Amino acid sequence: MMLLATFSWHEFFFMLFAILACGFAVGVLLSTNIVRMAFYLVISLGSTAGLFFLAGAEFVGAMQLMIYVGGTLVLLIFGVMLTAQQRFISLKSYGRDWVLGLAVGGSLLLLLLNAAFSVSDWYTPRPVTALEVDQSKTATPLGLALAGVR
Repeated sequence: MMLLATFSWHEFFFMLFAILACGFAVGVLLSTNIVRMAFYLVISLGSTAGLFFLAGAEFVGAMQLMIYVGGTLVLLIFGVMLTAQQRFISLKSYGRDWVLGLAVGGSLLLLLLNAAFSVSDWYTPRPVTALEVDQSKTATPLGLALAGVR
């Protein structure tokens, strides 16, 4: 209980969405049932949209929900349930595939971490003035531009 008292609501929901996104992404990788995979993918992508909303990128979060989550639902309904010849399709992976996947994924992770931590501006704090912080809505200019208003 003491641990929860140290978090703000923003941090709590960030941790919740991050854990859900990562946990269900691992569920997509480990599941052998394609229907469960698609369901786990919907939850993972929805949690990622929640992270975008928390970051203040409402437009990107809404597009994440409409395009990726909606597209996955269409895939789930039409691609899996209407065209499956068996009751449910199960996918099997062999041990050598896991070794190759872990090697390639681990190499990519090390490469990305090295690239991220080699940029000193990302982890060196700098003071931010009030003029640099813009509190305007991100979706309004994009919506007006798409509608051809400006």
